[in-house]
Amino acid sequence: MRTSTSRRRRPHIAGGKPVWLFDLDNTLHHASHAIFPAINQAMTQYIIDALQVERAEANRLRIGYTQRYGAALLGLTRHHPLDPNDFLKVVHTFPDLGEMIRHERGVARLVAALPGRKIVLTNAPEAYARAVLAELRIERQFERVITIEHMRDRQRWRAKPDHAMLRKTMRSAHVSLKDVILVEDTRSHLKNYRRLGIRTVWITGHLPRRPNADGNETRLPGTGRPHYVDRSIRSLKSL
Repeated sequence: MRTSTSRRRRPHIAGGKPVWLFDLDNTLHHASHAIFPAINQAMTQYIIDALQVERAEANRLRIGYTQRYGAALLGLTRHHPLDPNDFLKVVHTFPDLGEMIRHERGVARLVAALPGRKIVLTNAPEAYARAVLAELRIERQFERVITIEHMRDRQRWRAKPDHAMLRKTMRSAHVSLKDVILVEDTRSHLKNYRRLGIRTVWITGHLPRRPNADGNETRLPGTGRPHYVDRSIRSLKSL
């Protein structure tokens, strides 16, 4: 059976001068290597200490709130008496951050080579985000670093993939949504923001892996290109 030309053709991202909107963790560096496990452990322990619950319940809250709200912090602040700023500081502070970071070779050169404006949009706190970018030596490549503190409005904390938050932050940066290219590892964020008309790139090279029958690593199931993804890549080199 013949395959149509359109089906064989690699997806093309068209448009004017792009505004690259980069996620941070598992996009610009390999957070699943050491940082995500450390953050998850620290979050769980914080919830245990703050709410006086068992570890299983703390893990249930952490995972459930992350899935429901996009960030565990949002669920914790909405449903429990917890200091959000202290939470962010405690669970994202690592004295040995430089030793924990893994990233693509030449990441600074790869980011610098991209035409157009570049912005970081992350659900992480600012101190952590800037520390990671400094370790990667790419902080100066980005005109803005938008973190969870900047997403908050008068009513509540917000985070990706909140639509109102994205519209507001892009307006403040004088960015039109039609010019945005979101580079992100989290599919739910890509799916939600594709509905706003922005272009989407799913980066999969840092996603968690598991051993296959031969003992080699393979990507987790469900990593084919979804319909709401304009381009699926493994490496920043493909940009």
